[in-house]
Amino acid sequence: MKTSPTKYLSRLLAELAVLLGLYLLGCQVAAWLAWPIPGGVIGMALLLLAFTLGWVKPAALQMGAGLLMAEMLLFFIPALMSLLDYGALLRDDGWRILLVIAVSTLMVMLVTAFTVELAVRLRRSHEA
Repeated sequence: MKTSPTKYLSRLLAELAVLLGLYLLGCQVAAWLAWPIPGGVIGMALLLLAFTLGWVKPAALQMGAGLLMAEMLLFFIPALMSLLDYGALLRDDGWRILLVIAVSTLMVMLVTAFTVELAVRLRRSHEA
C-alpha cells in the first residue's frame, strides 16, 4: 500500500519538528545550566533517553533522520567555506590540526569499540 505524498510530507515534517525540538531543548538546557556542552549533544542525549525509556521508537523518526543524514554535507559547507579565510593558519599549523583530528577520531573509534564489546559481554552474562 502506497502512502499519499501529503501524508508522507506531513510525517516527514513532524519527524523533523521532533528532532528540531530536541535540539532546541538541548540548547536551552545548556544555556540554563551554563554547561560548556553544545546543545546538539545534549539534544542527542535527550533523544537517547527518550529511546531508552520507550517514549519514542527509533522507527518513528527514521524518515526525518534519514533525510538529515542524506543531506549532511550541506551542513558542512559553511564551515568548509570559512576555512578559506584562514589559509595562513592552515599552511603554518595544518599538520597539527590534522594530527588532532586523526588522534581524536582514533580515540572515538577505540572507545566506541570497547563500549560495544563491554555491552555485549554484559548482555551475554545476564542471558546466561
